[in-house]
Amino acid sequence: MSSGNIQKSQTLIKPTFSEKEATELVERVFGLKVSAIGSLPSYDDQNFHIHVSRSEGTANCADEYVLKITNCEDSQNPELIEVQTQIMMFLNVEGFPSATPHLTKDSNIMSLESLGTGSMTKKYMVRLLTYLPGMTVATISTNPHILYEIGKLAARLDKTLTEKFHHPSVKSLHRGKFIWNLANVPLLEQYIHALGQNSYREVVEQVIQQFKDKIVPKLRNFRACEYF
Repeated sequence: MSSGNIQKSQTLIKPTFSEKEATELVERVFGLKVSAIGSLPSYDDQNFHIHVSRSEGTANCADEYVLKITNCEDSQNPELIEVQTQIMMFLNVEGFPSATPHLTKDSNIMSLESLGTGSMTKKYMVRLLTYLPGMTVATISTNPHILYEIGKLAARLDKTLTEKFHHPSVKSLHRGKFIWNLANVPLLEQYIHALGQNSYREVVEQVIQQFKDKIVPKLRNFRACEYF
C-alpha cells in the first residue's frame, strides 16, 4: 500500500466531529453539561478533553473526561470495544492508573452515534472516559530508572491480565495485521515516509531490519502477550 493510500484510508475512517457537535453529544448521550472542550491528539479515532459543570444529580461524577469517538471501521466491531473497556475497568479495580467509562443515560458503557446525512452517514462508537492527567514519555527526559519502571509496569499489567481477566469476547483482540502488535513490527515499513529524510528514519529502518533478521525467525519461541 502506498503512503498516499494509507493517508487516504485513515482520512476516510477517522471521525470529524466539530467541538459543537461533540459538546451536544456529551450532553445528549451522557447527560453532562460541558463547560469547556478541546481536541486531543489521535491517530484514526477522535478525542476531546472535556470539562463538565456540576449540577443536581451529577455530584459524584468527575470534573474532566476524554470523549473518545472510535473510527467508523473499528466501530463495526462492538465486541472489540466492549472487551477493551472491560479491561480498563478491571485494571482500575486492580490498582492500575486506568480510565473508566462514564455510563450513558441508558446505563451503557458506549453508544453508537451517527454523523452525516444520506449516503454520507457514518456510525461511530462513542465513550466518555475519565481523564488521567500526566505527561507522555515522549515529552520527558528518560533515564534507565524511568525505562525500568515502564517495563516493570507493563510486565505486571500483562501478568495480571493473563492470570485474572476473563471475558467471552477476548479473542476479538487478536487481530492478525494489527500494527500495534509488537510481532508486526515489519508492517511499520509502510509508514516510514512519515519520518521524512532525517537521522531518525535511519535508526527506525535499522531497528525494523534487525527485528526482521533476528526476531522474526524466532517468534515462535516467545510467549505472546494475551492482550493487545
